[in-house]
Amino acid sequence: MSSDTVDVTPPTGTTTTDAPPKAGRAAVAAAISTSLEWYDFFIYSTAAALVFNSTFFATGNEVVAAVNSFATVAVGFIARPIGGVLAGHFGDKVGRKPVLVAAVVLMAVATSLIGFVPNTEIVWLAPMILVTLRICQGLAVGAQWGGAVLLATENAPANRRGFFGSFAQLGVPIGVVLGNVVFLVITSTLAQDDFLSWGWRIPFWISLVMLPVAFAIHRYLEETPEFKKIAEKLDAAPAVKKSPIVEVLRKNPGTVLLAAGSNAIGIIFFYTMITGSVQFVTTYLDVERSTVLTYILVACALQIPLVPLFGHLSDRYGRKLIFGLGTAAMTLWGVPMWLLIGGSGPDSVWPFAIAVIVGVVAMSFQTGTQGTLFSELFPPEVRFSGASLGYQISAIIGGFAPMVMVILIGGDPDNAWKVGALIAVAGVLGLLCLLTIVRRYPNPETTEAGQA
Repeated sequence: MSSDTVDVTPPTGTTTTDAPPKAGRAAVAAAISTSLEWYDFFIYSTAAALVFNSTFFATGNEVVAAVNSFATVAVGFIARPIGGVLAGHFGDKVGRKPVLVAAVVLMAVATSLIGFVPNTEIVWLAPMILVTLRICQGLAVGAQWGGAVLLATENAPANRRGFFGSFAQLGVPIGVVLGNVVFLVITSTLAQDDFLSWGWRIPFWISLVMLPVAFAIHRYLEETPEFKKIAEKLDAAPAVKKSPIVEVLRKNPGTVLLAAGSNAIGIIFFYTMITGSVQFVTTYLDVERSTVLTYILVACALQIPLVPLFGHLSDRYGRKLIFGLGTAAMTLWGVPMWLLIGGSGPDSVWPFAIAVIVGVVAMSFQTGTQGTLFSELFPPEVRFSGASLGYQISAIIGGFAPMVMVILIGGDPDNAWKVGALIAVAGVLGLLCLLTIVRRYPNPETTEAGQA
């Protein structure tokens, strides 16, 4: 048996077709918690595209200001694997639920404090404070992903893991929709000066509503059946307790890297489309902020029913197939999408609308399956650590995507196609990694874990 071979272990405590009530409660809790977490994480990216280049990082060069602003977005992504490692260690040792609760609380506090950071004109250390809080956001979202996914999948019947696991992924489109709705309301009701002065802070203060959610998860949800079994084993043999992150890196390093490589295109595709395109069309093509945010909102709203649909289809046709279709679709759509975005303007916004709507459909294949796919690559004892690390490593790559986008375009809208080429390269890498996963774990996902 090679060092990367995964033990074949069922990831849930039940194999019945009908989902027990706790599976539904866990899925809903995962959807709500991730929606609020991603709302907090995404509003920072939106604010970086619309506000921070002038309030915290203003220079005489708009390209430099945008690069500096998006660099702080990337900082959050660098912190995400650290959050995933810490959460994986405690999630595999202490439990899935307490780690998720801690992540929600950390995100609520850090995001609300961002709303109180003074502009650089008032406090020269403001950018450093902003970066510190962004790091806390990264730690929180890195910690919550694994907890939410495992809370949903490990409480679900074995033959419906894809469907219930997709609820944790619903946080991505719902978070974008919530963030864009808030920014749309604020930008449409406030004057430009008021928005730049204090209006942009309101979305960050709203994040305090996450604290009651954390309490509800702590109070009303049980730990997953899989972790209860692990805890019983550890209590029976305390001398053999080992660090889960060390174990997953010792036994499954190739699996972690394959998961990261297969997922990188999804992160790059998403952040260049959802965040980077906002900065691009508002800065270079004179498209109104409210118009751009509206179309992104509509596109992400369409994604909400697609995520569980593709999760359900992965239960029927296999995680790898659905995930691979999404990878191929994003690879092929990257260049046309950015040519359409580059061809937009204040009087012709339809190319932008087509670009993002088709883009989110392509992306939904991956979004609906990645959580369950990654969790099935690792045995229960190191599942939190392995799945989180693979996902968050890919996030580092994607986190730099908006900044790389600005550099590739270099102030010339005619260079938009280069962003699509970047997506295509990432897609080829993703397909190669997925093909390796297929060869390494060829068996169907619907009956046993570790076969994804």
